[in-house]
Amino acid sequence: MRPDTLLAFDTSAAHCAAALLSGGQVWLRCEPMDKGQAERLMPLLEELLAEAGIGWSDLAGIGVGTGPGNFTGVRISVAAARGLALGLGIPAIGVTRLEALAHRLPRPITVIEDARRGEAYVQEFAAEPGPARITPLPVAVAGAVTGSAAPDGLPSALPLAQAVAEIALSRLSTPQPRPAPFYLRGADAAPPSDPPPVILP
Repeated sequence: MRPDTLLAFDTSAAHCAAALLSGGQVWLRCEPMDKGQAERLMPLLEELLAEAGIGWSDLAGIGVGTGPGNFTGVRISVAAARGLALGLGIPAIGVTRLEALAHRLPRPITVIEDARRGEAYVQEFAAEPGPARITPLPVAVAGAVTGSAAPDGLPSALPLAQAVAEIALSRLSTPQPRPAPFYLRGADAAPPSDPPPVILP
Protein backbone atom coordinates (compact mmCIF):
# COMPACT_ATOMS: atom_id res chain seq x y z
CA MET A 1 0.00 0.00 0.00
CA ARG A 2 1.18 3.50 -0.84
CA PRO A 3 -0.19 6.04 1.69
CA ASP A 4 -0.57 8.82 -0.89
CA THR A 5 -2.25 6.71 -3.57
CA LEU A 6 -5.99 7.02 -4.07
CA LEU A 7 -8.41 6.13 -6.86
CA ALA A 8 -11.61 8.15 -7.29
CA PHE A 9 -14.50 7.92 -9.73
CA ASP A 10 -17.85 9.46 -10.53
CA THR A 11 -20.84 8.40 -12.65
CA SER A 12 -23.38 10.90 -11.31
CA ALA A 13 -23.89 12.52 -14.73
CA ALA A 14 -23.61 11.49 -18.39
CA HIS A 15 -20.01 10.35 -18.03
CA CYS A 16 -17.72 7.74 -16.57
CA ALA A 17 -14.89 9.70 -14.91
CA ALA A 18 -11.93 8.61 -12.81
CA ALA A 19 -8.78 10.08 -11.30
CA LEU A 20 -5.75 8.43 -9.75
CA LEU A 21 -3.43 10.30 -7.38
CA SER A 22 -0.02 8.90 -6.46
CA GLY A 23 3.23 10.55 -5.48
CA GLY A 24 2.01 13.98 -6.48
CA GLN A 25 1.03 12.80 -9.96
CA VAL A 26 -2.45 12.68 -11.46
CA TRP A 27 -3.93 10.35 -14.07
CA LEU A 28 -7.35 11.17 -15.47
CA ARG A 29 -10.03 9.52 -17.61
CA CYS A 30 -13.44 10.90 -18.54
CA GLU A 31 -15.66 9.27 -21.15
CA PRO A 32 -18.99 10.90 -22.03
CA MET A 33 -21.88 8.41 -22.01
CA ASP A 34 -25.60 8.57 -21.36
CA LYS A 35 -25.77 4.94 -20.26
CA GLY A 36 -23.50 1.93 -19.87
CA GLN A 37 -21.52 3.23 -16.89
CA ALA A 38 -22.10 0.00 -14.96
CA GLU A 39 -20.40 -2.02 -17.70
CA ARG A 40 -17.63 0.50 -18.39
CA LEU A 41 -16.57 1.59 -14.90
CA MET A 42 -14.40 -1.34 -13.79
CA PRO A 43 -12.56 -1.73 -17.14
CA LEU A 44 -11.89 2.01 -17.14
CA LEU A 45 -10.45 1.85 -13.62
CA GLU A 46 -8.22 -1.07 -14.54
CA GLU A 47 -6.98 0.80 -17.62
CA LEU A 48 -6.16 3.85 -15.50
CA LEU A 49 -4.23 1.76 -12.96
CA ALA A 50 -2.33 -0.02 -15.73
CA GLU A 51 -1.42 3.30 -17.34
CA ALA A 52 0.10 4.47 -14.05
CA GLY A 53 1.79 1.14 -13.30
CA ILE A 54 -0.13 0.84 -10.04
CA GLY A 55 -1.90 -2.23 -8.70
CA TRP A 56 -5.07 -2.50 -6.67
CA SER A 57 -2.99 -3.47 -3.62
CA ASP A 58 -1.12 -0.15 -3.81
CA LEU A 59 -4.24 1.89 -3.09
CA ALA A 60 -4.65 3.52 0.32
CA GLY A 61 -8.24 4.54 -0.31
CA ILE A 62 -11.14 4.95 -2.70
CA GLY A 63 -12.94 8.22 -3.40
CA VAL A 64 -16.40 8.32 -4.93
CA GLY A 65 -18.75 11.02 -6.15
CA THR A 66 -22.03 10.61 -4.27
CA GLY A 67 -24.18 13.07 -6.22
CA PRO A 68 -26.58 14.76 -6.40
CA GLY A 69 -27.16 13.67 -9.96
CA ASN A 70 -28.48 10.77 -11.96
CA PHE A 71 -30.19 8.37 -9.55
CA THR A 72 -28.88 5.17 -11.16
CA GLY A 73 -25.45 6.63 -11.90
CA VAL A 74 -24.89 7.59 -8.28
CA ARG A 75 -25.88 4.11 -7.10
CA ILE A 76 -23.44 2.50 -9.57
CA SER A 77 -20.46 4.43 -8.21
CA VAL A 78 -21.37 4.11 -4.55
CA ALA A 79 -21.92 0.35 -4.83
CA ALA A 80 -18.62 -0.07 -6.69
CA ALA A 81 -16.74 1.98 -4.09
CA ARG A 82 -18.18 0.00 -1.20
CA GLY A 83 -17.39 -3.29 -2.89
CA LEU A 84 -13.81 -2.30 -3.70
CA ALA A 85 -13.22 -0.98 -0.19
CA LEU A 86 -14.50 -4.20 1.34
CA GLY A 87 -12.47 -6.41 -0.99
CA LEU A 88 -9.25 -4.39 -0.63
CA GLY A 89 -9.58 -3.64 3.08
CA ILE A 90 -9.23 0.12 2.58
CA PRO A 91 -11.56 3.05 3.30
CA ALA A 92 -14.03 4.43 0.78
CA ILE A 93 -14.77 8.13 1.13
CA GLY A 94 -17.80 9.85 -0.37
CA VAL A 95 -17.58 13.36 -1.80
CA THR A 96 -20.61 15.27 -3.05
CA ARG A 97 -20.65 16.77 -6.52
CA LEU A 98 -21.29 20.20 -5.00
CA GLU A 99 -18.24 20.21 -2.74
CA ALA A 100 -16.11 18.90 -5.61
CA LEU A 101 -17.24 21.81 -7.81
CA ALA A 102 -16.31 24.28 -5.07
CA HIS A 103 -12.91 22.67 -4.42
CA ARG A 104 -9.95 25.06 -4.75
CA LEU A 105 -12.13 28.04 -5.61
CA PRO A 106 -11.94 31.14 -3.39
CA ARG A 107 -14.43 31.22 -0.52
CA PRO A 108 -17.14 32.25 -0.02
CA ILE A 109 -18.67 30.75 -3.15
CA THR A 110 -22.08 29.37 -4.08
CA VAL A 111 -22.42 26.31 -6.30
CA ILE A 112 -25.45 26.43 -8.60
CA GLU A 113 -25.64 23.17 -10.52
CA ASP A 114 -28.28 22.31 -13.11
CA ALA A 115 -30.80 19.81 -11.70
CA ARG A 116 -33.01 19.87 -14.85
CA ARG A 117 -36.77 20.48 -14.81
CA GLY A 118 -36.11 24.19 -14.30
CA GLU A 119 -34.37 23.61 -10.97
CA ALA A 120 -30.86 23.81 -9.55
CA TYR A 121 -28.88 22.24 -6.75
CA VAL A 122 -27.53 25.06 -4.59
CA GLN A 123 -25.01 25.11 -1.76
CA GLU A 124 -22.95 27.92 -0.22
CA PHE A 125 -19.36 27.28 0.83
CA ALA A 126 -17.65 29.67 3.24
CA ALA A 127 -15.62 28.73 6.32
CA GLU A 128 -18.08 25.83 6.62
CA PRO A 129 -20.45 24.50 3.95
CA GLY A 130 -24.07 25.55 4.23
CA PRO A 131 -27.00 23.18 3.68
CA ALA A 132 -27.58 21.87 0.16
CA ARG A 133 -30.99 22.48 -1.36
CA ILE A 134 -32.90 22.24 -4.62
CA THR A 135 -34.57 25.42 -5.82
CA PRO A 136 -36.28 26.77 -8.96
CA LEU A 137 -34.26 28.63 -11.58
CA PRO A 138 -33.16 31.36 -11.84
CA VAL A 139 -31.25 31.50 -8.56
CA ALA A 140 -30.34 34.93 -7.20
CA VAL A 141 -27.39 34.93 -4.78
CA ALA A 142 -24.84 37.52 -3.78
CA GLY A 143 -21.14 36.99 -4.34
CA ALA A 144 -19.10 34.53 -6.38
CA VAL A 145 -20.83 31.56 -8.02
CA THR A 146 -19.87 28.47 -9.98
CA GLY A 147 -21.65 25.52 -11.57
CA SER A 148 -23.44 24.59 -14.78
CA ALA A 149 -26.50 26.72 -13.91
CA ALA A 150 -24.36 29.80 -13.27
CA PRO A 151 -23.44 30.91 -16.81
CA ASP A 152 -21.42 33.91 -15.58
CA GLY A 153 -19.80 31.99 -12.72
CA LEU A 154 -16.25 30.88 -12.14
CA PRO A 155 -15.10 27.77 -13.99
CA SER A 156 -14.26 24.70 -11.93
CA ALA A 157 -10.67 24.66 -10.74
CA LEU A 158 -10.23 20.96 -11.52
CA PRO A 159 -11.89 18.14 -13.43
CA LEU A 160 -14.63 16.67 -11.25
CA ALA A 161 -12.96 13.29 -10.62
CA GLN A 162 -9.67 14.95 -9.65
CA ALA A 163 -11.47 17.20 -7.18
CA VAL A 164 -13.21 14.16 -5.67
CA ALA A 165 -9.83 12.42 -5.39
CA GLU A 166 -8.10 15.37 -3.72
CA ILE A 167 -10.90 15.86 -1.18
CA ALA A 168 -11.02 12.13 -0.41
CA LEU A 169 -7.24 11.96 0.00
CA SER A 170 -7.36 14.86 2.48
CA ARG A 171 -9.87 12.87 4.58
CA LEU A 172 -7.99 9.58 4.67
CA SER A 173 -6.46 10.31 8.08
CA THR A 174 -9.83 10.75 9.82
CA PRO A 175 -12.64 8.20 10.25
CA GLN A 176 -15.35 8.65 7.62
CA PRO A 177 -18.83 7.18 7.24
CA ARG A 178 -19.42 4.69 4.46
CA PRO A 179 -20.30 6.43 1.20
CA ALA A 180 -24.03 6.82 0.59
CA PRO A 181 -25.96 8.39 -2.29
CA PHE A 182 -26.59 12.10 -1.75
CA TYR A 183 -30.03 12.78 -3.18
CA LEU A 184 -31.92 16.06 -3.08
CA ARG A 185 -34.78 14.74 -5.20
CA GLY A 186 -36.64 11.43 -5.30
CA ALA A 187 -36.11 8.88 -8.03
CA ASP A 188 -37.94 9.33 -11.35
CA ALA A 189 -38.90 5.66 -11.47
CA ALA A 190 -41.51 4.45 -9.01
CA PRO A 191 -41.81 0.84 -7.84
CA PRO A 192 -44.53 -1.10 -9.63
CA SER A 193 -47.99 -0.83 -8.12
CA ASP A 194 -49.18 -4.20 -9.38
CA PRO A 195 -50.34 -6.60 -6.66
CA PRO A 196 -47.89 -9.39 -5.79
CA PRO A 197 -48.33 -12.73 -7.53
CA VAL A 198 -50.64 -15.27 -5.93
CA ILE A 199 -49.02 -18.60 -5.15
CA LEU A 200 -51.45 -21.37 -6.09
CA PRO A 201 -51.80 -24.37 -3.75
